[in-house]
Amino acid sequence: MAKAHIFPRPANRVSAPDTVAVIGLGRFGGSLALELESQKTEVLGIDSDEDTVQSFNGRLTHVVRADSTKEEVLRQLAVHEFDVVVVGIGTDIEASILTTSRLLKFARPIIWAKAISEPHAEILGQLGVHHVIRPEHDMGRRAAHLVRGAMLDYVEFEDDFVMIRTRPPAVAQDRPLGVLGLRDRHGVTVVALKRPGGRWEHATAQTVLYAEDEVLIQGDKAKAEAFSRLL
Repeated sequence: MAKAHIFPRPANRVSAPDTVAVIGLGRFGGSLALELESQKTEVLGIDSDEDTVQSFNGRLTHVVRADSTKEEVLRQLAVHEFDVVVVGIGTDIEASILTTSRLLKFARPIIWAKAISEPHAEILGQLGVHHVIRPEHDMGRRAAHLVRGAMLDYVEFEDDFVMIRTRPPAVAQDRPLGVLGLRDRHGVTVVALKRPGGRWEHATAQTVLYAEDEVLIQGDKAKAEAFSRLL
């Protein structure tokens, strides 16, 4: 195994809650790493491909070419000192599983791992990964909800609880929210609104909605989707 090529980094670096190691700098891992970096997070990027590593040099806090399936390499890179590690390896399932199993030997990092299929996700879950991510699967489900409803955006949480960005149907317009009884009648709560040309603001019992507004509603998935379709 070739010796890991580590770009210079401060010798006195200490891990903090906002330090993240991203292993696998493909489309998913690379985008995630750059977004974290833009949010002032200290990012260590790791990939096995030299060209990929060079393309991120100067764009991430630290970047290294290394074989992440080797525990000694991960320790050499002090990955065990990070609070969060994201395994973004997707195309090489064996490397993804081996890397994850090595990381799970460490006591500290919270592990997020990308899965490209249901069996892959199942294996990662059985290993004990804290968070399994399925970007294509999740985006497909999200897009399906957007396509079939009058929604502008859609976020699904566990237990069939969702938050939807939409426009208020007629039943939610022209009267204060406090007298409309939307939670009792439709099972949803309006949590925020945005007037045309304005900024998002919290909704109150005195808030009056109009047809051109945008709203964020939350509630049970079926009821929230049914409410958005009242348009």
